[in-house]
Amino acid sequence: MKNQISKWLSILIPILLGIGIIVYQYTKFTDDQINEIVGYFKNADYFYVTLALFVGFTGNAIRAYRWKYMLDHLGYDSSFQNNFMAVNIGYLLNLTVPKSGEISRALIVKKYNNIPFDKGFGTIVAERLIDMIFLLFFMLLSVILQFKIVKAFILDKIPLQLMTLLAIFGILFLIVFILIYRYSKLKIVAVFKEKISGLKEGLLSIIHMKEKWKYFFQTILIWISYLITYYIATKVIPETSTLTFEAIITCFVVGSIAIAFTNSGFGAYPFLTSKVLLFYAIAEPAGTAFGWIIWTSQMLLVLLLGLLSFLLLPILNRK
Repeated sequence: MKNQISKWLSILIPILLGIGIIVYQYTKFTDDQINEIVGYFKNADYFYVTLALFVGFTGNAIRAYRWKYMLDHLGYDSSFQNNFMAVNIGYLLNLTVPKSGEISRALIVKKYNNIPFDKGFGTIVAERLIDMIFLLFFMLLSVILQFKIVKAFILDKIPLQLMTLLAIFGILFLIVFILIYRYSKLKIVAVFKEKISGLKEGLLSIIHMKEKWKYFFQTILIWISYLITYYIATKVIPETSTLTFEAIITCFVVGSIAIAFTNSGFGAYPFLTSKVLLFYAIAEPAGTAFGWIIWTSQMLLVLLLGLLSFLLLPILNRK
């Protein structure tokens, strides 16, 4: 019963939060502004939307191919098609229960490629850590290139006192977690440690594998594909088509954070995109429309690829 409640809360809370953000934003718009947003949808250049989706699709394919390096290093054979469909299904499930996609990916290769769950999941955790490092790099680049705008955006949305409080709580939580993990004799902690030991091999595979430089090169390609996707997407409406490289980096980072730390950016992605675009003299209706066009098109691609992968995975793995 508790598990069911927890599962439903993990689904409902992000959705309700997203709906709350949408209601908050749209109640501030006048009827003329809402009509203006609708007009942007009607007049958007969907050639660039399609082109951006194609580049995004390529990024997914590279991610699936890159995953194979770590699994091969552990001594497990995994086909590209299974990896690709697992990635697509993972993205789809992340639209429901946050971060459930990572678990589903490990379960899929366990079922179809006989790869132990903890080792497969360890490679995915390692992958996420690498992606987090790259996101931090782009965040740092954004701060360097657009320091005044980033500073104004953060302090305008998150009070300094709240940021300090969150940092203190984060540090305290980390200290308590380390102490419990190291010294506790509870059975649940012992089980957790056993699972962690299985994850270590997957995590360390990225350091010890022979073709790690190919892995890092493909990681760079993935993030370049994300950036190119965003650049192409800025051509969808006239207002964003003239954004500078520095502005694109900043908007890309804000959008990536919205997706990474919410339920795939529902509500938050268009809202934060519109707010950061205000610093580049792009009116909120235009910024909101741009955010929704990009987010909606990306989610439709996730939905299409995810559902197709669900259907094809068992068919293509018939023995």
